[in-house]
Formats: sequence, C-alpha cells, structure tokens
Amino acid sequence: MPEWTKLIGVVIIVAGLALKLRTTLVVVIAAVVTGLVAGLPLFSRAGQEGVIDMLGRGFADNRLITLFLITLPAIGLAERYGLQDQSAQLIRRFRAATVGRLLIVYQLFRVLHGILGIRLNGHPIFVRPLIFPMSAGSLRAASAAELEQIKAADSASENYGNFYGQNLSPVLPGVLLVYGVLTGLGCQVSVWKLVFYAIPVTALSVILGAVQFLWLDRQLRRKGAK
Repeated sequence: MPEWTKLIGVVIIVAGLALKLRTTLVVVIAAVVTGLVAGLPLFSRAGQEGVIDMLGRGFADNRLITLFLITLPAIGLAERYGLQDQSAQLIRRFRAATVGRLLIVYQLFRVLHGILGIRLNGHPIFVRPLIFPMSAGSLRAASAAELEQIKAADSASENYGNFYGQNLSPVLPGVLLVYGVLTGLGCQVSVWKLVFYAIPVTALSVILGAVQFLWLDRQLRRKGAK
C-alpha cells in the first residue's frame, strides 16, 4: 500500500473531533487502524508486537498519569459536606472580588505551580470544587447562560496557566519532550535555553488571559445592569 495511507489516522482524528465523538474512542480507533494499515498484526505473534499489545504497554508505562483518580473520592466527600458552599461564602467577603479578577489570580497561581515543577490535574482538584463556586459566588446572582460562560472561563484559566506554566520548569514533560525531539534531530540545545524562550510566550498568555477575563467582567456587568 502507498506510504501516504499510513496517515489515515490523522483523517480519523480530524473527522471524529469534527463530529464531536468521544475523544478517547476516536484516538484508539485511529491508532488501531493506522497500525493495521502499516502492516502490524492486531495481536503479537512470531516476535512481532501487535497493535493491541502496544496500546496496553503504553498505558502500563504511563499509568502514573491516572493517579489523579485517587483524589476524586476525597473531593466528592468534601463537596458532599459543603465545600462549594463554603467557597462561595468565602469569596463574598471580598467586595472587590469579581469573576475576572479571580481568574487572573488563579491563572498566575497555576503558572507558579509550573515554575515550581508541580504537575497537577487542576480541573477536578481546583476548578470544579473551588474556582467555579467562588466565581459564581462573586457574581452573587447569575442566569444559566452566565453560569455557562463562567464555567468556560474557569476552564480557560486552568488550561492557560497549566499549559504555558509547565514550560517554565526544566523537569516537567513539556520541556523534556521538546528537548528530546530537538536532540534527536541533531540540534544542540539546552533545557534551560528552552525555558528561557518560553518566558515571553507565558507572559503573553497571562496578558491575553487577563484581557479575556476583564472583558468577561464587563459583559457580566452589562447584563446585570439590564
């Protein structure tokens, strides 16, 4: 078969995401189809590793990334006994607190995590039990549409801070992956140089995030006035 047929996995992923299918299922199907098109067996045989075995080995080698699941029962119990209510009451004590200001501070908080080399899955640990209730509580009264806007902004703040912040630490996977790829291609680079060039990009993400969140404040104030 022509070599370009091995790119069918890319087509499957693009089509699956465009159709809003379940991401995990789309990626697994793309991986299996790509392996079969490349001539790999479905299961290992005669000294040749199969596609299914590759997927299983990859999951086993990277199983540490699923450790955040251990935190979910603890967070669920905390929510059951009023964590979200207490978060909302806490933010109401600060009259100057707004959704936008809170999210700017949270993004900087997540960038600091990156600088310190702390890798956390912030959506289940911070956003759902703490940041969203505090954001909604700072608004004090919000419609269903406004709550959806706030949810999206909370997730954006987490993604900006986590994604760009991790590039400011030489021990986190983002920088090490780039370093490994460039070194493999014969480029002479250092980890610290990669971190240095990531600083202006991260600073720009903080500035653009602040603009986005302050604009959200303005939109919410306009709706509240109406």
